[in-house]
Order: sequence, then structure tokens, then C-alpha cells
Amino acid sequence: MTSSIARLIALDSVNSTSSYLAGIAETMPHGTVVSAYAQTAGRGQRGNSWESEPGANLTFSMLLRPDGIRAAEQFSLSEAVALGIASALRHYLPDTAVCIKWPNDIYAADRKICGILIENSLLGSCIRHSIAGIGINVNQTVWRSDAPNPVSMAQIAGHGFDRDEVLERVCREIMHELSLPSAPRHDRYMQSLWGRYGLTYRDTATGEIFRASIRSIAPDGMMTLAPLDGAPERVYAFKEVAVII
Repeated sequence: MTSSIARLIALDSVNSTSSYLAGIAETMPHGTVVSAYAQTAGRGQRGNSWESEPGANLTFSMLLRPDGIRAAEQFSLSEAVALGIASALRHYLPDTAVCIKWPNDIYAADRKICGILIENSLLGSCIRHSIAGIGINVNQTVWRSDAPNPVSMAQIAGHGFDRDEVLERVCREIMHELSLPSAPRHDRYMQSLWGRYGLTYRDTATGEIFRASIRSIAPDGMMTLAPLDGAPERVYAFKEVAVII
């Protein structure tokens, strides 16, 4: 089978695969992947670090040159990456176990199995290129950080996995998702959302805790929540609301 990875740069150790890829992005083709056996300063959302036991998981970054995605619609790219990863993981794990937590974490069995951090480079009103930094918990079974709810593929399935095979499948599914029309993508993203019909949230500005369902996600990624007590809908950007787990 032809690889979906245009060029694979495999490193023993690096501070951040995304930082490394950013330094060479201008000369690399769409689909270039930088993967590391060990990553010493992997970055997560909100500036958090990403825990990964060396050699146990996948820590990699992928260069994407999306065709015609405007800067104002960049969340569509985030949806594509998340859907691609979710599709790949469903090949190995029960379909119903794998979901997307807004905006683009991947959950399996109600715990975090994958983190994604996408950094976009813009050219005028369009995306010139994007670097998707991805961490997938594959074979790690012991967690030493204070991450609240990590889980790995091995923990769910009860056996280990070939990391190279998983990497190839994930990249293939991301590239496939990006090749599809963007119009139906949002509906599939909404159908894959974790806790769509009700979770407990905390407003990070006020500290208020409330239960709500997800009413909609706007093209810019803003989330509209419908409180389950019938109160008026609330609209949030990322970091403005947190799920209480």
C-alpha cells in the first residue's frame, strides 16, 4: 500500500516536533511528518505539556497545505484532523468508545487518548500551511503527571500495538478526510462530539457550574451550549468554559 506520508523524518529526541517542523516547513511537501521517539517539550492546549513515555506512544507533527480554506474557516481544518484521527482509532478500538471532545481532543472510553494542537500560517485571507502537533497514547500504561484522565489504546484493548502501523493509518485517514468535500464534514464532527447531549461545565470567568448540551459549533469554533435547566443559551470560545470531569 502506498504511504500517505509524503516524507517521514524520524528523530530519536527533540524538544518539540512542531517546532522542528516549523523550521523546515517552507521546503517540505504537504503530508510531511516529523516523529520523535522522545519529545522533551511537547506542547498541549492551554500551554500544558504532554506526557509521553519514550518509545511507548506517538508524538508527531504533520505539515498540511489545505486547499482553499479561508482563515475565517480554519476550524474546518481542525475538524478534519480530529475526524481523521478518530476514524483511525476506531479501526483498533470499539467504534462507540471513540469521540471528539470540543474543540479537538480525542476521547476513548470517556478518557483522553489523544491531544491535538494546530498552528496555522496565513497568507492573506487563506491558510498557507498548518502544522498539526499530535500526541496519541498507544502503549503507555502508567501515568506520572497530574493529567486528570489519560488512557491508552493498550489499556482499552488489553494488548500493545505497532506504533508505525498506527502512525501510517492515522496520517492516511487525515489525508483522506482533507480530500473530502468540507460541507458534510461539520455534520460528522457534530455527530462525533463527546458529551453532546449533556455534560457539567464551569464558566472559567465566573466559576459558575452548570449542566448543558451542545447546541451548535460555529465555523470559527465557538460553541453554543443549551443549559439543561432551560436557561438562555450560552456562547463560548475555547478556554472560556471547562468540562467538569
